[in-house]
Amino acid sequence: MLDLRKLAGQMQGFSQHLTLEAAASRQRLELAQENLKQAFECQQELIERQEKWRDRILFANATPIEPLQTYIDIPIPPKVHTVISTDGSQIAPNHHEIAYCYLLNIGRVILHYGQNRHPLLDSLPEVFYRPEDLYVSRQWGIRTEEWMSYRRTASEITVLAELACNAKTEAPALAMVDGSLIYWFLDKLPMDARDHILPPILEAWQQMRKAEIPIIGYLSASRNIEAMNFLRFLACPHPVPDCISYCPNQLEYLPCKIFESLRDTSLWATQLQPGQRSPLWRSNAQILELYSDQIIYFCYVHVGTEIARIEVPAWVAENSAMFNEALGLILAQVQKGYGYPVAIAEAHNQAVVRGADRSHFFALLEREMIKAGIKNVGTSYKEARKRGSIP
Repeated sequence: MLDLRKLAGQMQGFSQHLTLEAAASRQRLELAQENLKQAFECQQELIERQEKWRDRILFANATPIEPLQTYIDIPIPPKVHTVISTDGSQIAPNHHEIAYCYLLNIGRVILHYGQNRHPLLDSLPEVFYRPEDLYVSRQWGIRTEEWMSYRRTASEITVLAELACNAKTEAPALAMVDGSLIYWFLDKLPMDARDHILPPILEAWQQMRKAEIPIIGYLSASRNIEAMNFLRFLACPHPVPDCISYCPNQLEYLPCKIFESLRDTSLWATQLQPGQRSPLWRSNAQILELYSDQIIYFCYVHVGTEIARIEVPAWVAENSAMFNEALGLILAQVQKGYGYPVAIAEAHNQAVVRGADRSHFFALLEREMIKAGIKNVGTSYKEARKRGSIP
């Protein structure tokens, strides 16, 4: 139990810290706005420096594909359209439960607008219990719990592609997922492990590409700084941005880190009006070298309630008609969802595994185990005790 009286004594110091941090953040933001205006005049020169020295740069950065002062009004979407989304949840494996297994539950949503068609709102559960499912990741030093989350990411995309390609709609359609299309976690995985996760995702994207249904990753409250880091090329005091030679330890104070901890969304909130998007950027994340021709592009959109980061594969970004229509459908989704895309929110609601669902899952599993003749079925004493309290 949390002792609120003891906690209250620490709140004053926390409040003072937040006040100081807010003032420092305002100063960083003003400095970033000044540097952005300077970058308007020398954008091409900065891009050339970035491209020339990209193999010597040690921080994440992106390349603007359009002029930095690009602020484009997003078009009104067609009234007749379809939006598809998936999201996932899970029951993690637990040695203290009646059986060591895990469950993935993929929420599925298809919303038809202006078509007089029923929506799809359901979930697709799958239980993993075979040794090859539970222990395959051990050879790479990856815990089963981590591997489960990676498998869930791949399942969300493959199910999304199946829904999109089988939607049977002549209306414009959009496939949406919650979160980034840049799978940063792959960076730390061995190549053999990546081959279990990334190829199915890229194949699913190709299926949607053939079906001409754009996929977007919607990031709310994004913490990305790839665009802000582009301005570090302007702030670099060295003759060239050769981090390996001049600044090998990126954890130390560096002279180009004048906007440190300032997010992309903070800067674009000062530049965009509701219903506008920022310039389009190409991410230079190293992991994208494995994406073949499906490099990820992104922009920032003022959706009215916040600045959202929108990520798309190259084949969506390079098709201006498809890209603009997708952005219009995103805005419509946010408006229908009162600040957050309704399809993504509903997919989450379909996917989430609540306490009662968890109890029913293990009760069903227990029944099957008893039916199979397995004796002494039950949770460990530790788990049983944790679920109770002192009488």
